[in-house]
Amino acid sequence: MYILLAILAFGVLVFVHELGHFLVAKACGVKVVEFALGMGPRILKKQGKETVYSLRMLPVGGFCAMEGEDEASEDPRAFNNQSVLKRILILVAGSFMNFLLGFLLILAIYLPAQGFITTEIAEFFPNCPYEGTLQVGDRITKINGQKVFFVANFSEYALEDTDGYLDIELIRDGRRIKLPNTRLVPVEYPTEDGGTELKFGLYFGVEEATPLRTVKVSFLSCVDFVRMVKKGLVQLFSGQASVKDMTGVVGIVDIINETGTSAETVSQGLENVFYLVAFIAVNLSVMNMLPIPALDGGHVVTLLISWVYEKISGKKPDPRIEGYIHMVGLFLLLGLMALVLYNDIARILTR
Repeated sequence: MYILLAILAFGVLVFVHELGHFLVAKACGVKVVEFALGMGPRILKKQGKETVYSLRMLPVGGFCAMEGEDEASEDPRAFNNQSVLKRILILVAGSFMNFLLGFLLILAIYLPAQGFITTEIAEFFPNCPYEGTLQVGDRITKINGQKVFFVANFSEYALEDTDGYLDIELIRDGRRIKLPNTRLVPVEYPTEDGGTELKFGLYFGVEEATPLRTVKVSFLSCVDFVRMVKKGLVQLFSGQASVKDMTGVVGIVDIINETGTSAETVSQGLENVFYLVAFIAVNLSVMNMLPIPALDGGHVVTLLISWVYEKISGKKPDPRIEGYIHMVGLFLLLGLMALVLYNDIARILTR
């Protein structure tokens, strides 16, 4: 069931992305030749007033084909004849819709919540060494310059620090306080089974889940997803992670299946899967806007470069050059996708 749900989720993600391009293109008066879900041969098609709506055989991908998108057209409603602003709006609309979908999924998950854990200290563990330096009522806002939205952020950034001395920012009695170079490491506390566990010794408060707070927490969760994607990219380009650590469609389907089947109940499994799909939606939103040829972000960059060149030289650049750049980018992306696919399959078969 979860494998089918994962495949359906990818279809929805692609549909929503292309729908963003389609809606904004129509709103800008651009002629859309075809709006397709899937790739390969057509299974179904319907001719609209000017647009062909089609369903294709392979349940991956999709596209919104606009007049003048890939080659110059004399049609005044062609994509290439629109203003730079309109073209940029059309290009970023797909990623915006993916982000919006991720936000709505998180919002749906959080709607039944009665309260949310905050970053405000409510109490200390007995004999906590940090009582005094920190006080009840302190709302932690930053750790080492990183904004803290949730308690998980506090733990993550504090544990990432190598020497245990943190630059902490917090709000105390309505005033913003900075505690530079503050020693803060987890210490051992006894557990109910007679052992010990490393903890910071802080209890955090809970706020009522009002409608406005629910929307705010949902949005901040998506912003936190963006930071996670950024962190992964930094690790990839800095060499801390490699291509082998990347996961493609097959790997994600496998993860979704494991996430759902490992839950204690079906409802919990579905909630976990929807949370993961929300993260993937935001991930796609960010990745698609990277300034890489063949991606929407790459198209935005080349569009801006062409606009600057035209303003300076008074001449339009040869559109074939941009086409070649994106063609090379596409081949490189397809090669990367093939490599990631191979790694996904190898990882599944050898575990």
